Amino acid sequence: MSLDFSLFSSLGLIPLIVLGWLSFYFIIVIWIFIYRYVSLTSHLGYERECLESLLMGKMTLSSKSLLANNLKNIDKKITETMLQYSLDKAIKEVTIGLTFLGIVASTAPFIGLFGTVVEILDAFSKLGVNSKATLDVIAPVISKALIATAAGILTAIPAYSFNLVLKRKIFELNTYLRLQIDLLISSNENHKSSE
Repeated sequence: MSLDFSLFSSLGLIPLIVLGWLSFYFIIVIWIFIYRYVSLTSHLGYERECLESLLMGKMTLSSKSLLANNLKNIDKKITETMLQYSLDKAIKEVTIGLTFLGIVASTAPFIGLFGTVVEILDAFSKLGVNSKATLDVIAPVISKALIATAAGILTAIPAYSFNLVLKRKIFELNTYLRLQIDLLISSNENHKSSE
């Protein structure tokens, strides 16, 4: 299968802008996914280790833990409220970029469709001048116009899929962090009751 670049040179200005916009979206989507996936995978490893450490009886957070990083500048005794604050801050930090993936997943097909509609309108206006509007004339125009819709769908599918994959990783991370908080609170309560 060869790609005919002459097809792109015959597109109108609006479809070319739409294709450029969707290309930009696609590059940003790939970058966000790779960056967040690698980051979340490493955080998950650290939080799993920290949870295992807490389960083994060591009742302090590892310095690699997101909870510990968010609480490191607090001089007071760590309370349940502070742990919840740390959890909320950690989740806020790791979810950066997910909104953009959701926006791209929902808007990219419409952006592509806009480019297609504009190109078809332009083509039909030119065909209206020429009275010989046969299928041989219309089919190539419509197929050329559909490039923008295909690009929109091609951009939306990875954005949606990546969004779901990252949401799942964030759910796992949230679970590890909540389990750590529960263990710390229960050990704190057990320590108070034994005094």
